[in-house]
Amino acid sequence: MVKVSFNSAFSQKDVKKDTETLIPDQYKDAEAAAGPVSHHSRPWRWCMCLGLALVLSAMVVGGAYLYRYYVLEEGEVFVCGVNYREEDLSLEELEQQVEAELASPLRQMEERIRVLEREQVALINVPVPEFEDSDPADIVHDFYRGLTAYLDLSLNKCYVITLNTSIVMPPRDFLELLVNVEAGTYLPQSYLVHEEMMVTERLEHVDQLGYFIHKLCRGKDTFKLQRRDRILGMQKREVLDCRKIRHFESKVVVETTICQL
Repeated sequence: MVKVSFNSAFSQKDVKKDTETLIPDQYKDAEAAAGPVSHHSRPWRWCMCLGLALVLSAMVVGGAYLYRYYVLEEGEVFVCGVNYREEDLSLEELEQQVEAELASPLRQMEERIRVLEREQVALINVPVPEFEDSDPADIVHDFYRGLTAYLDLSLNKCYVITLNTSIVMPPRDFLELLVNVEAGTYLPQSYLVHEEMMVTERLEHVDQLGYFIHKLCRGKDTFKLQRRDRILGMQKREVLDCRKIRHFESKVVVETTICQL
């Protein structure tokens, strides 16, 4: 009797070969192609996520840009007038609330005002006045930064000084005043207050003064101001080159005199 035996290794290899021959060629090609795709799909997913993140970031930045340049610039613009008398009071007299006899005829001035309460900013445009002793101007009162900027439209020069909170009303109070004036519930009648300022130095980096002042003074000669009564050694009779801007940002009309040697 002859015993026939099979090598298990060879038998398994033959079976494997036989099973492979049962798989059609097109399925083999598909299976071979599927391997690399699954292997490289993860980097593609990361690239897609990164691209989406960049797109969303661009949308956020673009939205902020549009908000800054369009939304903030919109809002109700008040065109208000105020009657005032030529008798003038100094800042010291105003703070002491000195009462004076006002006998001269009333004069009137108008300006365009926009108050951005959320940003704590008041924007004022003083048109060409009817009288010749004052210049048209754009003014920014920035309560957040504690600064005031004047753009003399006749000279196309900018001047910056610390905000005088003893005269300038806070945005909320100023807005309430303007609403009452527009509604006719308050008819302003005021008097004139003088403030004198001196040019002290040139400012080079207006971009550090906040968005609103930077926008007002960008590309223009800009100078720092100091109140004249605080400059030691300054004589009242010195010959100065001065410009005047009459405006109101509260219940009084202010004549801001800006001088330089």
